[in-house]
Amino acid sequence: MGVSASGKSTVGTRLAQCLGVPFLEGDDLHPAANRAKMASGHPLDEADRRPWLAALAAWIRTAGEERGGVVSCSALRRTYRDQFRRTGANVQFIHLALDPEVAARRIANRKGHFMPPELLDSQLETLEPLQADEPGLTVDASLSTADILDAALRRLTRPDA
Repeated sequence: MGVSASGKSTVGTRLAQCLGVPFLEGDDLHPAANRAKMASGHPLDEADRRPWLAALAAWIRTAGEERGGVVSCSALRRTYRDQFRRTGANVQFIHLALDPEVAARRIANRKGHFMPPELLDSQLETLEPLQADEPGLTVDASLSTADILDAALRRLTRPDA
């Protein structure tokens, strides 16, 4: 989880490979209207997010019933994360926390992504960091991918570590 350009897709793909489980790029479940709205510089509202969150929760539920999986998605609000936790799957969150200036620089350098730099501020305003009672880990997203993966794998394989 995290704001745009925090490395969710990169870390999520690699984490799924390490764990030998399926990976879902959460952005792929956005309806075309959501992608177009964001691409035009308008943040999604709760009505826009509802079907997307339901689709993510359904995937998480199915993955939890099978062998597990890794999803990359913003999960900016606790209520969204609570929805994922209610699926019955053993959900763990890896929050890729990123300094706003670094995120802005990364977004500005991306090519071919629908998320414009103008929406970063709205994501930062919406972001509710992981709370102590939520299962997961917050990691500095400016670390190397290898260091982030090491921290995530330690958390997932040895939750008390």
